[in-house]
Amino acid sequence: MIGSDIYRTSKHASGHPLAIPRVSLCIDLCRALGWLSEGEYIESPQASAADLCRFHEPAYVAAVQRCERRQLADADDRARFNLGVNGNPIYADMFRRPATACGASLAGARRLRDGGVVYNPAGGTHHGLAARASGFCIFNDPVLAILALLEDGSRRVFYLDLDAHFGDGVQFAFADDDRVFTLSLHEGGRWPMAREDTWTAGPGGVHDRAGGTARNLPLPRDLNDSEMAVVIAEAVLPLIEAFAPQALVVQCGADALAEDPMTKLSLSNRALWGALDAVRTLAPRLLVLGGGGYNPWSVARCWAGVWATLTHRPIPERLPDAAEALLRAVHWPHRRGRTPPAHWFTTIADAPNAGLVRPEVYKLVELVMRP
Repeated sequence: MIGSDIYRTSKHASGHPLAIPRVSLCIDLCRALGWLSEGEYIESPQASAADLCRFHEPAYVAAVQRCERRQLADADDRARFNLGVNGNPIYADMFRRPATACGASLAGARRLRDGGVVYNPAGGTHHGLAARASGFCIFNDPVLAILALLEDGSRRVFYLDLDAHFGDGVQFAFADDDRVFTLSLHEGGRWPMAREDTWTAGPGGVHDRAGGTARNLPLPRDLNDSEMAVVIAEAVLPLIEAFAPQALVVQCGADALAEDPMTKLSLSNRALWGALDAVRTLAPRLLVLGGGGYNPWSVARCWAGVWATLTHRPIPERLPDAAEALLRAVHWPHRRGRTPPAHWFTTIADAPNAGLVRPEVYKLVELVMRP
């Protein structure tokens, strides 16, 4: 696991959906559970401007640094780079914090040269564009990591995005590169895709294949664990196996969970762990990233369970006192945080959300699997 204290010592802009403990709470929870032994945790480097410019335009990287230094975005920064507006606010560590997340993904990719598994819960900023902030993402660490994997000898890289939002930035970056296959599972009609594009070739729609090596599964609202299991077994696994990747990058956004305040999917965290467990042995190199997630309790519990899945650690039915105390100390000024249910404090694993598999889900699988 690669992490950093910057997620503890810095804070996103006040009132922003990301101004909640996520990465630090996940790491602390893993430590409280005895899941981070000596040698398993690595302190993240910060990506340099040169590192970032392997994908991002130099003028954009310089603009982010300038906005952090001045603590304001001028009219050109706002119009040209989408900085200081549209969910991409100015805050104290707006360059250093995302640059650290990118540094972790780059370091993880390099450590995978000879195979293995690396987890960067701060990663997964999949909306960032080459010269524009987008969707709370200043930089795009999955793109940078994939480029590093390709440079280090992986001739085929598969990118699997489990976030509730379409992984547009990664697909756009590799749309014409047949060395990279991108597969995004996301809520149909959820930003950044248009609702009417769900069944079309519009961005993120089921017929959107970019330059050929992309697939998208815009999933229906209230998606349950049984439906997710069908999608994994009948679409995700066959697509990965057919591509035969030498490296697999999995974005594990936690905003597809039922308790997330910004989306309408209904998965338990067990469904995401099951998806990860199903794919994790399909390539000799595995890089797992975080992503979205806007309920601090569900994100930290989910991402701690991701680490347990990757390291084959059993998840206790009841949390020890130290782990429970960490979760009880969280304050979330959202209506869902006013009377949190007891299991947010006492357990890691959600109750399964099994249910009927709707015909719509089978139809999506059929369409995405067509040659």
